[in-house]
Amino acid sequence: MKKMDELLNKANSLPQEPGCYLMRDKNSRVIYVGKAKKLKSRVSSYFNQSAKGLKTEYMVGHVDDFDFLITLSDAESFVLENNLIKQHSPKYNIRLRDDKSYPYVQVNWNEPFPRLEYIRRPKKGKGKELFGPYPPGSNISMIMRVLIKSLALRDCSLTEFKSRKTPCLLYQMKQCSAPCVGLCTAAEYEDDLQMALGFFKGPVKAKRTIQKLQERMNAYAEAEEYEMAGITRDNIAVLAAFLEKSFDQKVESLDTEKNIDVWSYWNGTEEVDLSIYMIRSGLLLGHKNFNFVKGELIEELEDEILQKIVEFYSDPEEMNPDIVVMDFEEEKLTDVTEALKTFGDMKILGHTKKYKPLLEMCRKNAEESQRVRMANSDSVYIGLNKLKELLSMKERPRVLECYDVAIWQGQSPTASQIVFEEGKPDKRRYRHYHLEVRPEGNNDFAMMREVISRRLNNGDLPDVLVIDGGVAQVNTVTAVLDELDISLHVVGIAKSRDLTRGDYRSGQVDRTEERLIIPGRTNPYILSKCPPLFKIIVSMRDEAHRFSRRLHHKAESKRVLLTWLDEVKGLGEDVKKKILTQLSMTQDELKEYTINDLMNYFGIKNTQARALWSHLHKST
Repeated sequence: MKKMDELLNKANSLPQEPGCYLMRDKNSRVIYVGKAKKLKSRVSSYFNQSAKGLKTEYMVGHVDDFDFLITLSDAESFVLENNLIKQHSPKYNIRLRDDKSYPYVQVNWNEPFPRLEYIRRPKKGKGKELFGPYPPGSNISMIMRVLIKSLALRDCSLTEFKSRKTPCLLYQMKQCSAPCVGLCTAAEYEDDLQMALGFFKGPVKAKRTIQKLQERMNAYAEAEEYEMAGITRDNIAVLAAFLEKSFDQKVESLDTEKNIDVWSYWNGTEEVDLSIYMIRSGLLLGHKNFNFVKGELIEELEDEILQKIVEFYSDPEEMNPDIVVMDFEEEKLTDVTEALKTFGDMKILGHTKKYKPLLEMCRKNAEESQRVRMANSDSVYIGLNKLKELLSMKERPRVLECYDVAIWQGQSPTASQIVFEEGKPDKRRYRHYHLEVRPEGNNDFAMMREVISRRLNNGDLPDVLVIDGGVAQVNTVTAVLDELDISLHVVGIAKSRDLTRGDYRSGQVDRTEERLIIPGRTNPYILSKCPPLFKIIVSMRDEAHRFSRRLHHKAESKRVLLTWLDEVKGLGEDVKKKILTQLSMTQDELKEYTINDLMNYFGIKNTQARALWSHLHKST
């Protein structure tokens, strides 16, 4: 019996219940996770003769078996599907590539004279008040800094606040009211703090904050403190510009005490763009945009988008909004509403008259984002499809890994592994490798062979390996693949230098071109011919350089540092490790420290600090 017949028979035996299914390949890896209102009907549709898209057919061609899980409702299947996708990272599921966490402004009322804090991973607790989250580009950190300086609020840590005996320099600059030494009462300080917080509580209260600052500016001017009046005037201008930019008549009628997210999408010819507008306390602070290839959808478009929105709000560490508005009819949102309730107390709304202008604006943003990206050939999918064409691959590559080796005079060799998924960095999968020090010193080929061999033994391989180097380096990697009997696409990136006419004085100028080295191809591919592919490959190479050199410099500095630390008499191994973790300066800079300074900086005993000081000064 053929494999497809076996899978169809198994699918036909499933119950007609809601649930999730997991498609597995011949290595038992989960390659796709889906949900269904009726498991039998949905799963069997993959293996019967019904018409399917190219992406679905290709995925089904890799299925060797499948599992299923029954849920109590369709809403529960939304949540389960999201959890399974996060757990398995299936190859054929479309995922939002989002770099949150987003920033928050926090006030901890448990502290004396609380301060404004800019944080990304807030820890919920009694007495902590949070404002946000704020999307990228909202400049909320700058606004917070302006408010702290304008209203002379505390900006130091609690430890520093409690240990102070005299006012700091900020008090002299009139940027702090010095509550640490009692120069400001608790009531006066709280008035100023509440004035600052008013700026995060909606446009009405924000305008009151600006009005209060204008009164202070006038008071400074009357007292002939013209410098302070000028500084306050400039701060008011920054706050007013932010407020004007963030406030829109489309949000004027909304509840300014609520945080609102608005979602819409644009279904283009080749790609789908999904936009979210973030409104915080009546301020329209910014948006985010996601996009994916339309032809790679396995589920229905609207179902896929709704699943992505569920995924967006599933992070337990993020503070979700009070209201979520989506560009769908109300009846479509029943299951999603129940699913989202598991992540917080959010009110889910569809098409309503109240939010119509915002939905239209969000939809327009999605449309324009796609238009501009396509007009400038800036889609990562164009670049990845070009790579697919160059390598004669059956499907578009999704995961690319790039490797770089760093070494200096044969010492502290290291390598980096950089991973890009869908043309964007996935820093969770970055890896460092400490390599073997070789007696012959620099041996790029041997070290590249070592790192690739170690990587290939870990499994879960990428679609393409990108090597920083030319034909020789690529051949080294392909030889390792042949030895291990692994079939994997490999390319190299290298620069060529041509002499071309251009300078009328010398008659010649140097010009470098980035080339893609492809095994079996006589001439390298000039990356400048395809800007989207150029951007992906060169970004990977540069990121690999940065990442490998970071570890190399760390390893080399520790090696050099240990050389002279080992010469210091009276320091045990634990003390040396303690110094290593603290040290961020050269020996010459350390010479400026007194014995007392060394004790305090490293947290070591007087005898140990004296031994260190003596060694540093023995030559002088």
